[in-house]
Amino acid sequence: MSNTAPSGEIPRGAIRFNTDSNKPELWDGSQWAELQLSTPNLGQGSDTQPGARGFWAGGTPTPYKDTIHSVNISSAGNATDFSNLTAGRVSLDGCSSQQRGLWMGGNPGSNYTDTIDFITIASQANATDFGNLSLSRREVSALSSSTRGICAGGYGTPNALTDRIDYVTIASTGNAVDFGNLTSAAVTHSGSSSPVRGIVPVVYTGSVVNTINFLTISTTGNATDFGDTSVTRNNLSTCANPIRAIFTGGYSSPTYYNTIDYVTIATTGNAANFGDLTAARRESGACSSPTKGLTGGGYTGSNSDVIDYVNILTEGDSVDFGNLTAATAGCGALSNAHGGL
Repeated sequence: MSNTAPSGEIPRGAIRFNTDSNKPELWDGSQWAELQLSTPNLGQGSDTQPGARGFWAGGTPTPYKDTIHSVNISSAGNATDFSNLTAGRVSLDGCSSQQRGLWMGGNPGSNYTDTIDFITIASQANATDFGNLSLSRREVSALSSSTRGICAGGYGTPNALTDRIDYVTIASTGNAVDFGNLTSAAVTHSGSSSPVRGIVPVVYTGSVVNTINFLTISTTGNATDFGDTSVTRNNLSTCANPIRAIFTGGYSSPTYYNTIDYVTIATTGNAANFGDLTAARRESGACSSPTKGLTGGGYTGSNSDVIDYVNILTEGDSVDFGNLTAATAGCGALSNAHGGL
């Protein structure tokens, strides 16, 4: 099967299955590049060692929770109690390498926080202080490659929207430094990434909007417009594998959404319909492996403990995965096998 094609005939970001190599491939604009979808040391249902793990931390009800819940993404089942954050908080978000998980920002109940916590995924121990964001804020988007963690947007202190983007080096500890700016000051809610690009849903700029921003993780600089989600809504969740980012759930008064839509990260353009969650909800946390996207918790009129999952490379409705250790909303999620790794 040829690795090249006449220019202009294939849209950048197209996917094919190579019948010679039995591998999926992505068209990068000039050639077909083999997709690396394997993740080393993926856990099985009976494993207790780190594999493809998903984590949710913090959330409501008050007093805000410090619980960190964990699941084995390669199987289905209920979450277990992993450990605790340094303090309870809500409206935070998470990012990670294969070794470390970081939770950024949030609202501990009085003012907002600039706290960055981290866990060592192979060690079931409480989170430790990593450093601080450049600004105390809640309702942020966190995303990462294998080396960099990024925090974008949110409500700053005092109660004002910010367009600020910070970054840290995940393998070290220390305070975040300036990366650039979003296309507008905004609440962002949950980020996702490929190894190259970060995807940031811009959902509130003074009114609810459906904008998507993207940035190049390995550089610094301002975000660029990517396109729009299929439904205008706030309080959605995002996760990704290296090819696709999916957006799940959300809210725009008075409507709760069960919508799942998706984009191909290597391109730009508007999101397309993927399917539906098992129930309409807002303020969930989403995380992923190379094949599965999980949406956990959220608010449906009351707090939920439900975890749904989809197969990211196909389209269709989500199905039941299991349950968190307790019903919660406003939690931040991460995994050690997401699309940025």
